[in-house]
Amino acid sequence: MKTNYAAIAVAAIAYWILGSVWFGVFFGKPWMALEHINLEQASQMNPVLTYGATILLNLVVAFALSQLCLWRNATTAARGAALGVFLWLGLLGPITFNTYMYEMRPWQLFAINEFFPLAGLCLMGAIIGAWTKKATA
Repeated sequence: MKTNYAAIAVAAIAYWILGSVWFGVFFGKPWMALEHINLEQASQMNPVLTYGATILLNLVVAFALSQLCLWRNATTAARGAALGVFLWLGLLGPITFNTYMYEMRPWQLFAINEFFPLAGLCLMGAIIGAWTKKATA
């Protein structure tokens, strides 16, 4: 199998959209309160730089996940999603939870911040896994 760059791009964009919904619709207000950020501070963010960097970083994550899907033969949406969950459970979740414990940060903030990449890795893995049959060179 070969790397599917279209699937990587779609997965990265899907993760970006998920982040917009996650932080913009569902958890924006509680996240801002837990992070002690007000609307004035949030409005000072450079959206072009922030959103541009986010999409580029999402492409990096999607590419890495696509390579893992290839190596693990995750050629269905379910297997790709499972790989995303496995990565979060085995790496990202424990590493970040450890940091939250030592920093004595609220568990609610951990849930908002870190269940987002869990959902995102699952979503990206599902897209990449399901799209393996149409891979390009």
